[in-house]
Amino acid sequence: MTITEIHWASQSAYPILSTLQIIPLLGLFVLYGFRNSKHLMNVGIALTVLEMFFAVDLFRHFDQTNSAMQFSEQLTLLSPLSYHTAVDGMSVLFMLLTALLSIMVMIYCSIIPLERPKHLPFTILIIEACLMSLFTTLDLMWFTLISFIELSLIGYMLRRWATSPERDLAIARYLQFMLSGLFLLAVGVSMLGWNYTHETGSAWTFDLMLLKDVAVDENIQSIIFFLLFYGLGIRIPIFPLHGWLPLTAEHGTVAMALVLLLGLKVGIYALIRFVLPLLPEAVIQWHEYVVTFAVAGVFYAAVMAMMQANLRRLLSFAVVSHTSVLIIGLFSLNQTAFEGAILLSINFGLATSGLLFMTGFVFWRTNTMLLKKLGGLFDHIPFIGITFLISGLSIVGMPGTPGFDAAHLILEASIHRFGALITIAAALGNVVAAGFLLWAFQRAFLSPKIGSWHQKAIAPASRSEEVLAAMIIITLLTTGFYTEPWLGLIENSMHGLGELYSHLH
Repeated sequence: MTITEIHWASQSAYPILSTLQIIPLLGLFVLYGFRNSKHLMNVGIALTVLEMFFAVDLFRHFDQTNSAMQFSEQLTLLSPLSYHTAVDGMSVLFMLLTALLSIMVMIYCSIIPLERPKHLPFTILIIEACLMSLFTTLDLMWFTLISFIELSLIGYMLRRWATSPERDLAIARYLQFMLSGLFLLAVGVSMLGWNYTHETGSAWTFDLMLLKDVAVDENIQSIIFFLLFYGLGIRIPIFPLHGWLPLTAEHGTVAMALVLLLGLKVGIYALIRFVLPLLPEAVIQWHEYVVTFAVAGVFYAAVMAMMQANLRRLLSFAVVSHTSVLIIGLFSLNQTAFEGAILLSINFGLATSGLLFMTGFVFWRTNTMLLKKLGGLFDHIPFIGITFLISGLSIVGMPGTPGFDAAHLILEASIHRFGALITIAAALGNVVAAGFLLWAFQRAFLSPKIGSWHQKAIAPASRSEEVLAAMIIITLLTTGFYTEPWLGLIENSMHGLGELYSHLH
């Protein structure tokens, strides 16, 4: 049985996937016309809202009862590269999240005081176009090339709008890790193209729909698996490939770049879209080792988070700890695990973004992220504090947030695959995570006033800040109480992948 089939029927009156990739690029010309206007950021917000309209239209036309890839578009380019896009429920969900976070980032950038802000909306729109392409392309080499553009632009944001004098160290570490990951990814993808040619005698191709029907030589399958897994693992990031994140979080931009990088788990998406379908034997051979490192990562990152004096570094280790829980679920290798991992990725995207945005608002008021210099903020900016708290509770999977059902699915899959020990470890790691996130909230918002910022007046939350905070709270609570539509969106799409690994259970 094949993993999936192409659904060639036209489901919309226009090429909707191309539109979603092109709209942000066309928006660059609109922005250029307003480049000297004080309304530049407002125009940027309007363009991201327009993109959300088309993303919702994609969701509206998507046939949830069909497990096939849908809205397929194909254009032959220079061989072996070809433009081939299609989406399933997972893609649609990530594209909706991309559109929503792009709006939020644009609103955030219109609020905070930045030097040389004119180039920022242009950069955000190009990154949004890249992300839409990453979630639609079925060509692995295009995925790699677009990833290079996306990660380079995020590096540009980190460098140009960094908040620390040590920005050079942060960007150097970021580039070292990301370029290494892209190199590993490119080598692994090239080996897949070579294997296709070697096995079939046909021209090189990197198209998922062709590669999946050709078995990978068992002598090189493990090599390709680790090349792709490490290449993607760096950007997720997973333990022990996370060394770039604490420095980048501490010395780069407070929220903008990190939301676009961490709020969207492109690496998790690529593992599910490409690695698990193409290399099942290697995945089965090595998945227990991957889970072992993930369990270690849960507790290592949690302990490191408790030791941090800087709120931004604390949140970076929180990302690593919770991503490890996600990896445990994903490599439980059944349909429940895949659905839970996707939902948890979406939850982490929303919740992590909420934490980062609220942290940014705190930084621009106090000019510090040192926990010992914060405290008493809840008296001045209570709505920002409440949003920070709800985002933190969503990360640890409290009832009423989308993390609750996602964590339940992952723990269910884990106990079915690995038994009680691994599952209890993952659950305990989540408890530890709840502890350090609540501790961070207490230190920053509720502890006695200690910091030097108390020497000056703290501005209350502006209307725009309240709008952004309300968007985060409403989205988290709405998706938390009504998870059925999102589960329905991905259930049939994960059926083929679940069947591929069904013999393990």
